[in-house]
Amino acid sequence: MTNNRKILFIATVEDHILSFHLPFLQYFQNNGYEAHVACKFGERREELEKKGIICHNIDFSRSVNPFFALKSLKQLIKLMKENSFSLVHVHTPMAAFLGRLAAKLTNTRPILYTAHGFHFFRGAPWYYWAFIYPAECLAGKWTDGLIVINQEDFENAQRMGFQTQKNLFFVKGVGVPLKEIIKSSLDVNNDIRKELGIREGDIIITCIAEFIPNKNHLFLLKAWSEIARRYDNIHLLLVGKGKLFEYIKQYVEINMLPRVYFLGYRRNIPQIILVSDIVTLVSKREGLPRTIMEAMALGKAVIASNVRGNRDLIDNGKNGLLVEPGKEEDLVNALKKIIDHDELRVQMGKLAIEKIKEYDLEKILNEMSSIYEYYLKMKIK
Repeated sequence: MTNNRKILFIATVEDHILSFHLPFLQYFQNNGYEAHVACKFGERREELEKKGIICHNIDFSRSVNPFFALKSLKQLIKLMKENSFSLVHVHTPMAAFLGRLAAKLTNTRPILYTAHGFHFFRGAPWYYWAFIYPAECLAGKWTDGLIVINQEDFENAQRMGFQTQKNLFFVKGVGVPLKEIIKSSLDVNNDIRKELGIREGDIIITCIAEFIPNKNHLFLLKAWSEIARRYDNIHLLLVGKGKLFEYIKQYVEINMLPRVYFLGYRRNIPQIILVSDIVTLVSKREGLPRTIMEAMALGKAVIASNVRGNRDLIDNGKNGLLVEPGKEEDLVNALKKIIDHDELRVQMGKLAIEKIKEYDLEKILNEMSSIYEYYLKMKIK
């Protein structure tokens, strides 16, 4: 371990750091470390700098472009040569691969990697396994510690050669601040029904997800056309932004789907969830979705696709329902079941609150602090 008390977090974009890793950066600051972040910065850099976090812009691209990858790699190598980091923690696939390669080339250790959902998974296209899996196996050789957040990834990591509690750790996500979510949901200005003109007593179904192909909005909307035909007191809130936003909005207009509201990017997510009766997320792939965890914290019944991550959170038929991606009839039936049975919604919400206690931020921080301390104290050969 170096005498310089500096740590570095690497991710592709700033939103990832701001959404998931501030408590962990603050943990290091509270323990006398200088906290550094390397990512592609946009408009939110100042939010990190105000917290005393040192920011380094890296020209990451989510696309697999050799030119951009080489440029990013050179920037990371320069950063690591100029700073003696006590520990580097990498996140998100492209940034994690390049960060680990740069660490290997500069002999920067220890290096931890949190897989927020491997891009190879059960049911993934063959080429994900043909290209991404070997790349992760290669980068695994440059990884001192791997942290996974769901059961399927844990099993795949073992197949890659990582060993439990030696260099493989199963941590239940990045944690949800349960007390903070509950407190912020009770904001006195929470008047979303009035804002949208939705009557008291009408049922609100909410989907909070980036408008990208993986989040599968069309699957939800195809089921919604049947639900909207059967019920006239049901409303669908779509929260988020993304490259498919306008396309999905046009789809709703062309197909004249009623009572669908596009809320865009919102910071008052707990308030939106609180006024919702059902929260849904029908992604094709997940790691461990924050949306579902926040919904569970606020006692909401959840309908989710039966994919990795969602399965870890939802005990089918108990604290929510799981549906097979692409099977519209299953989604329609799941929605009808929870819409028609108020008592079932309430019971699922109660069980959700109990389940989510395992994912509380305080608990996760304790687990992660033990992992950090282990690597900061050990001598890496």
